[in-house]
Amino acid sequence: MGVKESSKKKFRRAVMWSALTLIILLIFLSIYGAFIGAEQTRNLVNSLPLSVYWLAWALVLITALAAFRRLARVPRLLLMHGGCVFILAGSMWGSDAGHKLQEQLLGIDKIRTGRMAIYEGQSKNLVALENNQQAKLPFSVKLTDFRIEYYKPVYLRVQTREGRSWKIPVEIGSDFSLGPDFGTVTIIRAFENFKITIEGGIVYDDPEPGYNPALEVQIKHADGAVRTQYAFERSPGHIHPEDKFVLRYQRIISDYISELEVIKNNKVVAKKNIEVNHPLHFGGYHFYQHSYDAEAGQYTILEVVSDSGLNLVYAGYLMLCVGVFWHLWLRHIFTGIKLKSE
Repeated sequence: MGVKESSKKKFRRAVMWSALTLIILLIFLSIYGAFIGAEQTRNLVNSLPLSVYWLAWALVLITALAAFRRLARVPRLLLMHGGCVFILAGSMWGSDAGHKLQEQLLGIDKIRTGRMAIYEGQSKNLVALENNQQAKLPFSVKLTDFRIEYYKPVYLRVQTREGRSWKIPVEIGSDFSLGPDFGTVTIIRAFENFKITIEGGIVYDDPEPGYNPALEVQIKHADGAVRTQYAFERSPGHIHPEDKFVLRYQRIISDYISELEVIKNNKVVAKKNIEVNHPLHFGGYHFYQHSYDAEAGQYTILEVVSDSGLNLVYAGYLMLCVGVFWHLWLRHIFTGIKLKSE
């Protein structure tokens, strides 16, 4: 019995030291990953050495449940350790290696991650992968509308050549005094796509697709002279040699939104307006708002991410949180209630 107990203690000690070593390595990996950037970190955690590391973590946790019987007998401890196993299992199943394993064992051919650029009014099922190749989704995604939203109010900045400046909220038709030495400023109209004709110099807001926000500004100088200037969002500081003021049209983006439809077998099967951190989930994929056409606002760029293993990860975090809350607070509350009743 003595030899057997001694072997058990040595085995348990080996499991504990293995777990401690893996924790220390995880700390160093986390610090290193914070310095090399998100893309390189993703490549690192999906590499073969790190795949072995994550597998070792899962095996150590499962072994700990067998070696330390109390972990299996006490529900709160079982939830915490089991939750960690679920998180690791879900992460590995959703990794690059996990997707390859799904294809080899189960015949599930899913796109791990990629991007889609879709123009307004068009649908697409091709996803651009990281290796400059393309893959097809079993359905199409259509961009019905794309829009950019701005914080209110937006501003016109007026600056003299000597450096004195004013910040004016954009209100069409309102006069803003620059003081007795400089006169007044009136914002006449706003353009989303400013255009000017070559002949006649007629300015207008072009309804055709495009993006050139501008303001028409009337300046009444202190000497009574009246001059019209244009302030451009994309060309700040644009100025004529005769202009006394430098104008800047400033709008700060608060959000950009893509109105999406999912089309399968020529039918719309899902709809959602997606924005940053509010993706569309359909057919085993999440579609995130990644970027957009900054020049003309005519297309959106979606990040396509497989959801493989995600439910396991969510279940693991739920188990872990319940176990920790139970271990740190609930058991003491239950003990206190029991003592009072006795």
